[in-house]
Amino acid sequence: MNIMQHNQLLSCKKIAGFVLKPNCIDIKDIFFQIKDIFLKHNITVYLEDKSAIQLGVDDGLPFDLLCEKSDFLVTLGGDGTLISVARRATKYQKAVMGINLGTLGFLTDIMPNEIDHFLTNFENDNYRIDKRMMIKASIDGKDVVAFNDVVISRDTVAGMIKLDAMINDKLFNKYNGDGLIISTPTGSTAYNLSCNGPIVYPLTDAFIVTPISAHSLTQRALVLPVDFKITFKNRYENDAIVIIDGHDSYNLKPNGIVTIEVSSLKAQLIHRCERNYFDVLNKKLHWGAN
Repeated sequence: MNIMQHNQLLSCKKIAGFVLKPNCIDIKDIFFQIKDIFLKHNITVYLEDKSAIQLGVDDGLPFDLLCEKSDFLVTLGGDGTLISVARRATKYQKAVMGINLGTLGFLTDIMPNEIDHFLTNFENDNYRIDKRMMIKASIDGKDVVAFNDVVISRDTVAGMIKLDAMINDKLFNKYNGDGLIISTPTGSTAYNLSCNGPIVYPLTDAFIVTPISAHSLTQRALVLPVDFKITFKNRYENDAIVIIDGHDSYNLKPNGIVTIEVSSLKAQLIHRCERNYFDVLNKKLHWGAN
């Protein structure tokens, strides 16, 4: 797969909309240093209203207005901040640049000390935009979008959730256990990985279905094409919980339905051209270490 093939770049990149990691104590000085670098490269900086309050300034914009006014978005934080912004920005189809305040992230690969050099390349169109598949989930008729995963879990520690699973309305499995993860390839290195699910290259389009502590040893993770519609019915005698990207949760009543389909929109992530996914895996997962 040539990830640079058909790599459509931004037609305009003069206005950046910033969203900061919430409740980060040391972020103020870092933000203003980075803002000065963006201004040096003739890029105007707007700030989300919640981030502005966090910094003690009064010129922030509501997120929807920030998306409308900005050519692209920038997150300052970690992968969690980027995931939240990418989900919220999907309907505006805004590309998101992630600046990492911590260690190397799976998604945020640009460090603060690299911003000046990166923006020089950015001005000269020496960057790429990765388009990541997202999930459209319908939970008892309510549509939501997931960047990483949809988790269906029991609502209490005791007991065992029971799910009927159907592909294109035909029963293919019954899952009994602590729950089930339906992840995107991007999310394959998140909760899915901790439950022994497979790592799938993030620019692939596929669903990964991974049981959580399955009651049967025969249950294994399953990779499915995105042209399938996957449906799960809650056969648990109590409410189940559906969790989107580890953040938003919804109750699923007994006999309630969760439908999984591919979203028609993709998240767009701005990266360095030289970024290599397998280098990230090597560093994050310590592959090849003695």
